[in-house]
Amino acid sequence: MPVPVPRQRETPATESGQAVLPQASLTLLVIEDDPAGGLTVPEILDADRHRIRLRTARNLTEASRLLTPDVHCILLDLALPRGGAGSRNAGGAAAEPDTDTADQLDTLRQVLRIAPRHAVLVLTAEADAERAAEAVRVGAQDFLFRDELDGRLLSRAIRYAVERKRADIAQYKLAESKLRAQENARLERGLLPTPLLEGSDLRFAARYRPGRSRALLGGDFYDTVRTPDGTVHAMIGDVCGHGPDEAALGVELRIAWRALTLAGLCGDDLLATLQEVLEVERPCEEIFATLCTVDISPDGRRAGLCLAGHPAPLVSRPGRPAQLLPYENSGPALGLLPKARWPRRQVELGGAWSLMLYTDGLIEGRVGDGRERLGQDGMVEMINRHLERGLSGEALLEASVTEARRLNGGELTDDVAVVLLSRSTL
Repeated sequence: MPVPVPRQRETPATESGQAVLPQASLTLLVIEDDPAGGLTVPEILDADRHRIRLRTARNLTEASRLLTPDVHCILLDLALPRGGAGSRNAGGAAAEPDTDTADQLDTLRQVLRIAPRHAVLVLTAEADAERAAEAVRVGAQDFLFRDELDGRLLSRAIRYAVERKRADIAQYKLAESKLRAQENARLERGLLPTPLLEGSDLRFAARYRPGRSRALLGGDFYDTVRTPDGTVHAMIGDVCGHGPDEAALGVELRIAWRALTLAGLCGDDLLATLQEVLEVERPCEEIFATLCTVDISPDGRRAGLCLAGHPAPLVSRPGRPAQLLPYENSGPALGLLPKARWPRRQVELGGAWSLMLYTDGLIEGRVGDGRERLGQDGMVEMINRHLERGLSGEALLEASVTEARRLNGGELTDDVAVVLLSRSTL
């Protein structure tokens, strides 16, 4: 039976021979197997009185070819033979599908597979209301009865179907985004370290912000562990660059550092082995990494410091302003010089103190009108202001990163990692 779909009027042409169509017009792809077209309604108009453009395909092969991005909606005749082959008998009448062995909605499922982002309407006889309802459950936006169809009804059905499909896609994207965020949070918890400080009287806090938009991790990395002898080892590092390869290398270096530290390596021996790991794992020879390692004695009053091209930590004590630990005679970044050495310096911490390790993302943000950077001196002043307000631990780190972003005039472009170890016993 011919599908009563509106015939297109002739469209005026420009001098170049191209049709002039309304800018906001919709396009409907009709899939039906009547070779004569069967387009009997004069025209269909959208809500703005723009004519809806029509394309007609006799089977799914033609439909796939005509399914260009400017098609907004598909009207499928459910009487189309199974598979959409458009076959007819010798008299020209439509061949009846084998309903005993064939799923009458198989063609609809094929349409939904080849056009997952398009609104789909189905056309059927009023006697097939149950099958029409099943078509909606399968994935069609709506169904229309062939005997009741006219231009006004079809126009309204197209508009509603397009809007429902847009709403469905938006809802799907929202749900997908929530699932991705949950998955990313679980992945991030797995990639970022859990400090191993059981048995220690030190308090631990950290803040981490990747510089890349929507990234889980950047090239910055950190870790803290306590070895059986009671020594607490802390580390923070920065792989040059901001891509996923650098982030992956940072994770590898962190895991290697933890394994080597728990195996008993420290200071120069540890850094030399980490350089070998970097040289093997880095994607190109230009990649290097800066590193700061601190090993705090079991009594918590002394620490050994090694710097591999990394900014020196900041120490604060009660009643005294925060200051940078000595950083003379530091070694080069990992991966720059073969057979390099990294001297270990002993520093006195005292009874109560806080030790802050950080990456250069915190100090390289802009300040003022954007012509100068915060720098280490600016960071020390900022930390002292927050200490005078009585901030400590997580609150101190959050306030510091937030102020660095504010001074920068927006998000910091580099990765930022900050670790704070504190001891309150005198």
